[in-house]
Amino acid sequence: MEAERQATPTLQFGTFKGVFTPTLLTILGVIMFVRLPWVVGNAGLLEAWFLMAFAMAITACTGLSLSSIATNTRVGHGGPYAMISKSLGLEVGGSIGIPLFLTRPLGVAMYVFGFREGWMWVFPTHSPLLVDLVVFGLLVGIAYWSSDLAFRVQYAIMAIIVASVVSIFLTQHPMAPSSEITWFGEYQGFPERGFGGTDFWAVFAIFFPATTGILAGANMSGDLRDPRRAIPNGTLAAIALSTVLYFVLAWWAARLGTTEDLVSNYTIFIDRAGWGPAVLAGLLGATFSSALAGMVGGPRILMAMGQHGILPRAEWLARTSSDGEPRNATLLTAILTFGCLMVRDLNAIAPLVTMFFLITYFAINFVLLLETGLGLVSFRPTLRVPIVVPFVGALGCVFAMFIVNPTFGLIAVATVVLIYVWIQRQGVESDNGNVRSSVFSAMAEWAAARVAELDSASDVRAWKPKLMIPVEDPAEIRGEFRFLVDACRPEGSVKLLGLATQETVEQLAPRIERVGRAFQSENLFATWTTIDSTDFARGVTTGLQALQSAFFRPNLMWLNVPDIAARDGEFQDIITMARRTQVGVLLLKMHRKAGFGRSKAISLWVRPHGPDWDPRAAFQTYNLNLTILMGFRLMRAWKAQLNVVCVVESEDEVPAAKRFLAEVCELARIRKSARIVVRVGDFEEEIADAPPSDVHIMGLPPEVDFGFTRRMVQLSRTSCLFVSDSGRESALA
Repeated sequence: MEAERQATPTLQFGTFKGVFTPTLLTILGVIMFVRLPWVVGNAGLLEAWFLMAFAMAITACTGLSLSSIATNTRVGHGGPYAMISKSLGLEVGGSIGIPLFLTRPLGVAMYVFGFREGWMWVFPTHSPLLVDLVVFGLLVGIAYWSSDLAFRVQYAIMAIIVASVVSIFLTQHPMAPSSEITWFGEYQGFPERGFGGTDFWAVFAIFFPATTGILAGANMSGDLRDPRRAIPNGTLAAIALSTVLYFVLAWWAARLGTTEDLVSNYTIFIDRAGWGPAVLAGLLGATFSSALAGMVGGPRILMAMGQHGILPRAEWLARTSSDGEPRNATLLTAILTFGCLMVRDLNAIAPLVTMFFLITYFAINFVLLLETGLGLVSFRPTLRVPIVVPFVGALGCVFAMFIVNPTFGLIAVATVVLIYVWIQRQGVESDNGNVRSSVFSAMAEWAAARVAELDSASDVRAWKPKLMIPVEDPAEIRGEFRFLVDACRPEGSVKLLGLATQETVEQLAPRIERVGRAFQSENLFATWTTIDSTDFARGVTTGLQALQSAFFRPNLMWLNVPDIAARDGEFQDIITMARRTQVGVLLLKMHRKAGFGRSKAISLWVRPHGPDWDPRAAFQTYNLNLTILMGFRLMRAWKAQLNVVCVVESEDEVPAAKRFLAEVCELARIRKSARIVVRVGDFEEEIADAPPSDVHIMGLPPEVDFGFTRRMVQLSRTSCLFVSDSGRESALA
């Protein structure tokens, strides 16, 4: 793709500059400076360490999963978006990549607000809006000019943060001895705001966003000299160092003041540092560096999605400068960030940013869990991790989503689903690097193996039509196409068996494929194959026998009543073989003029079951199961009236017959949908005088009287469908 050729940068970064530095600086953010003492004050040191360990375990598992995936593939541009897309397809990658990108403008705006609060603490007379705009201008200017300049700036910020941490440890304030440390939480909440009553999980929710910065380096994947080495080395090193630092700072905070001091004074690290201005500079540097990482990394996600044509104006977004900078994507990111800044208060939707990160983390863990569990030969990472790592990471992400904010968790999931549907409707085509088909194939094989271990024949509740349609001439089923779709959709499937009896396989196969594609266009799962056969009956029976071992073995076969009596014996042999292989039969005789009429009325003809009139016994004989199931499916598809009809010989049998039909409908759960009709007289006379219907459905005996089937169409002046149970379906299930 042209956009991808243009996107090759002339300047590429190593592990320390491209991954470790931005990742570490994003993790060491505002929460470390102004919320960590509050966490320790509420939870106590031991419980604070526990909740920090839990949060960082999720991060560490995700970091390991990210690293393992990075060592198995050429990541390219887009970082996590690219990794997810290569495994699960562009639809899934885009549905997560778009929200992940949107966290960048939102996150940058919130970091700018955080910077402004620190600035206003020193210069309270400055205009808040002016501070925001100046910082925003600096961020955009640095990101637009050069990512190399951005990383050079981050070196200076890292030096400031190191100085701030050293200043915290050089406090001149008296330190409490270890014996006086509060180990368990008192959970005073926010006393300075006039309310308390917090708990362990509420404190966890406050701390957890501190761990959502591990993608800052991975977002630069397309600008790295060796992503396979840089991403795991830089990301894991940043996670390890920040974890140690957080734990040590938590211990230091526990000795720095009383519980009341820690929960009421957010700036205690600044107030009691060896040199307070250095800590304040660290706070400002942390917010600025986090904002800068978002302003640099976000456009690269956007550019990668533009290269794949996921977004409108994709070519413009994918375009880069001569030195590989995604300046168009940077401009759009800057515009969106400016819009967020003008909202002025993002606290109401701030948790949504964390939710989108967690969904991304979940997807990364899920990809590794899936590929590790399926054992694909294409999955050969140089960094292998136990399968328990992505499992714990994925489970932890889901748990954290609904602990931090369940409402925003559901909103985030719904957003991802809606974006997925939208991308699917755009018809985006995945590139050749996508291994989703291999993943799905392996999943299908695994499922087939599990099903093979079970007695699937007895799983009547899971029955759905898997219809085999033998075809000599595709034009023959043109008139029944809509009927077949209605009988199988939504969860059924069609297997076209092309029989080259009158032309070659090469001639028939393309025509069969066109019919199969037509079924697929109706959102119906369809497969097809074409075989060479000397005659129709031999081809069908061979197909029936061969497909018995298939995972998607047919449970129904479609036939048309032969037009000439000379073929009756041939069709009888096919139906006999279908019964022998436990495949149901749908035998259609369509009225030449009426067709399926208005498709508004369906009549099910039920054989009388006197003198006992036992409804449960009736389902064991006379093909009543398939009669009801097909009638119900057509009624649902056509929104038609369903008539359940029985013909008895005398008026004395009418009350019993009505009760019988009512119980049959009740057992089959169609009582409210069906109209019960009992007629007295000869069957053939009564069908000729039956209520108007667009199709009659009735059972098919083992020995078929084809003359009877043709006569029914003539007498009823309506298309007729004759059905034979396979023994694998049940209208009572």
